Amino acid sequence: MKATIYFRGSISSCNYDCPYCPFSKNTDSQQTFALDRLQVQTFVDWVTNQADSGHQLSLFFNPYGEGLIHRWYREALVNLSHMEHVNKVAIQTNLSAKLDWTRELNPQTAAFWVTYHPGQTVEKRFLQQCNKLYVQKIPFSVGVVGVKSAFHSITSLRKSLPEDVYMWVNAYKDKPEYYSAEDIAFLTELDPYFTLNAQDYDSMGKPCQAGEHVFYVQGDGRVKRCYKDRQVIGNLYKDGLTGISKIRPCRMKHCDCYIGYIHMDEQELDSVYGKHILERIAIL
Repeated sequence: MKATIYFRGSISSCNYDCPYCPFSKNTDSQQTFALDRLQVQTFVDWVTNQADSGHQLSLFFNPYGEGLIHRWYREALVNLSHMEHVNKVAIQTNLSAKLDWTRELNPQTAAFWVTYHPGQTVEKRFLQQCNKLYVQKIPFSVGVVGVKSAFHSITSLRKSLPEDVYMWVNAYKDKPEYYSAEDIAFLTELDPYFTLNAQDYDSMGKPCQAGEHVFYVQGDGRVKRCYKDRQVIGNLYKDGLTGISKIRPCRMKHCDCYIGYIHMDEQELDSVYGKHILERIAIL
């Protein structure tokens, strides 16, 4: 089976304190860090043991917080990137951690979904971090939350990044009708696919790869067809992918998150992102 697995452990804290992010307000205990480390290692061990299963895996770490400041995430990415049955291993990150370890990655399989947070780091420092990946030819996208206060920073970042690095803008949806027509035109000029993210998709009852070939795994192995659907469909470590996989139409009224709607059959977003859909690198 070709499967995509999103993995989220127990940490829910970050080294940034962005005002629009709830996890910047959390502080994890040493017990939580220890549990998260164990959960990540258990997941890596499970993936390792799938070498002879026939599965081809694409893996994405999206913790509630910043993972790369913790050694166990860095080690997991390095180890997984060299496994023959792992087609892709990526992580969502603010790229604040030291990057000397990335030399150990397999650039053919490793990738980064990088988010820039103005006010949390200076642009020059952020660009230096991006350049380290760029020089190593490790695929990465760069994104920004499209709050109006960040418009100047978003413009400056787009001008400073290499032209062949895709920069996406996440639509800010906490306030209805937040963007004017001029705002949308401005953001679409910076990110030609901004309007794909700016809308919510009617999804109830519609076919989606989630639950069949795409799985959202909690740290303890519980699997959901989607993070926003609270129903647990199995346990990765007890049931395995084959035991969990089943055609499961969406149970939610709307899908508004990139890691959800990209897997809806009718969107056909492979034509936009190709083999880099997981780390959100569009074909420019």
